[in-house]
Amino acid sequence: MRAANAIGTCSDCDAASDVLLKTLLEVVPFDHLQLVAFESDTKTVGWHLLYFNGRRHDVRQADVVLEDTPIAWVHESQQALVTADWKAEARFAKHGEFLNELGIASTCVLPLARGKRRLGALSIGSTHPHAYLEEEVRFLSLVADQIALAIDAAVNFHLSRQAQDRLKLILDLTNQVVSNLNFQELLRAISASVRQVMRCDAAAIMLPEPDGAHLRVHALDFPDRRGFFTKQVLIPIADSFPGKTYQSGKPWVLNRLDPAEVPPEMYAKASGEGINSFCDVPLISRNRSLGVLALASREENAFDREATAFLSQVGQQVAIAVENALAYGEIADLKDKLAQEKLYLEDEIRGEMDFEGIVGQSSALRHVLNLVETVAPSDSTVLLLGETGTGKELIARAIHERSRRKERTFVKLNCAAIPTGLLESELFGHERGAFTGAIAQKVGRLELADQGSLFLDEVGDIPLEIQPKLLRALQEREFERLGSNRTKKVDVRLVAATNRDLEKMMENREFRSDLYYRLNVFPIRIPPLRERPEDIPLLVRYFTQKYGRLMNKEIESIPAAALRKLSSWHWPGNIRELENFIERSVILTHSAALQAPIAELTNGRTTPLAGTREATERDEIVRILKTTKGRVAGTDGAAARMGLKRTTLIARMKKLGVDPRRVS
Repeated sequence: MRAANAIGTCSDCDAASDVLLKTLLEVVPFDHLQLVAFESDTKTVGWHLLYFNGRRHDVRQADVVLEDTPIAWVHESQQALVTADWKAEARFAKHGEFLNELGIASTCVLPLARGKRRLGALSIGSTHPHAYLEEEVRFLSLVADQIALAIDAAVNFHLSRQAQDRLKLILDLTNQVVSNLNFQELLRAISASVRQVMRCDAAAIMLPEPDGAHLRVHALDFPDRRGFFTKQVLIPIADSFPGKTYQSGKPWVLNRLDPAEVPPEMYAKASGEGINSFCDVPLISRNRSLGVLALASREENAFDREATAFLSQVGQQVAIAVENALAYGEIADLKDKLAQEKLYLEDEIRGEMDFEGIVGQSSALRHVLNLVETVAPSDSTVLLLGETGTGKELIARAIHERSRRKERTFVKLNCAAIPTGLLESELFGHERGAFTGAIAQKVGRLELADQGSLFLDEVGDIPLEIQPKLLRALQEREFERLGSNRTKKVDVRLVAATNRDLEKMMENREFRSDLYYRLNVFPIRIPPLRERPEDIPLLVRYFTQKYGRLMNKEIESIPAAALRKLSSWHWPGNIRELENFIERSVILTHSAALQAPIAELTNGRTTPLAGTREATERDEIVRILKTTKGRVAGTDGAAARMGLKRTTLIARMKKLGVDPRRVS
């Protein structure tokens, strides 16, 4: 009973063999034991156990000889066979010689069966003649019944798990058909899934070349290959087994590597990899052969009739997936060819909307443009909020172009680009001699923007000592130049922009609350590029044509695969980063299709998709790094503000693709 229970809980045949020998030796004395279990209703050996000279001996199942042996007779007759003394036994001469060499004098061979199903046979031997009397045989029959029960349960469990795995494979393939249209990714996923479920060593998908004379290995899943088999290799259709499968539409199986049955080149590669079994099934969809699914195993007899039939069903599912992916690729190529016409249409739409340079049709961008249309006719102050590189200056210019001041000057000033000591002079102007180096009178940007619009970019970087003077100019519409006591009146429409958190700056006394409320009359948040991924293809095409014209290059199309990669990238630098990347791509392009260096984007980093928990964590880290100007360590660094160790934060930034230098 312990032996039977142990067999049922073992994960493989080797473990079951060891447990069976150990537990049986506790209750049944024997010097020789041989157990043979056959695969269902066949004479193919499924499990073989051989014990003599005090240890277990491993024999390949293909080398097990059962013809003219007591085991074959017992399996056929389903009767016990007791040999009291092999020296006096005339039947089974060769087997008797083998036992005599081992010193085995007597044996008891019992059938292993469950009802009418024959499972195999159990042979127990002793060095003593007449070791198995009638009472001992009755007990050994009980042992055989328990072992047969355990083997049957183990086989049923294996078949059940195999059926579940195969059903899951079919479901996975169905999901791949409807969800994954990227050709190479689809083929890699399919080959890996089939190999794992079929417990093979290698799986490959081969598809025909345009020349009609070769198959190409597009996907190869062979984790521990030795280098003899590689993907992207060409296989002639006329003189190869996969080629015959492709042409005939029928599976091909080889369960034992034989130099007489396979070409020399194939034999050399297979023997070099240790492969002994092959199975090629056609990929057929709507009575048309699309390619070949090939599997290989280092075990002999790895592909029986049942496995081949199942793989033929798998081939039909794979064929549907391949056909869908090919159709998707053709559609993508057609979309590339229509890219130029689409670009012209988008230019025309933009012309009608008169938002020059603002590219996109996403709902987030349309919401911003609707707010621009709403606030532009008024003279109200507008505060543009958003990350760096999102196009705040373009929005500010659009507000000016739609206002009643559009015929007057649009003046811009980047508050972060001017040294603190010169910012006041740049904003309000100065008189000659107002300070050292003031050799001439200077008109400030505020005065230049009179009757027009003033765009103050990075308004969060205005020093505290200048903020009261700016507040007065906005409220009273008057100011004095540096070095002058004359008050000047101005009529200016202010548009301010910042990528900083002004409310938090107010809490930290880094920004005056009264100035903030004066600026925050009509806030407009400009979404980052990662929140409007549908606009990325439009921007890519726009910048491609823009720099193509500047560099006198005729770029007619953009590969669909490149557009997908660009659309899925996080773009921490937003539109500015995308524009610079496309400019670099145009420089590198020497054909009619854009050659985008996609690998430069990630540089070994991974960036989460918008809307995920990782993306939220990344945004929080970026926001705090901007506050600390990229500083990670220190008492006022990002790590301290987040309550994390410096090393922990650095590890998270590396995982999420955050570069503190770029953020700062």
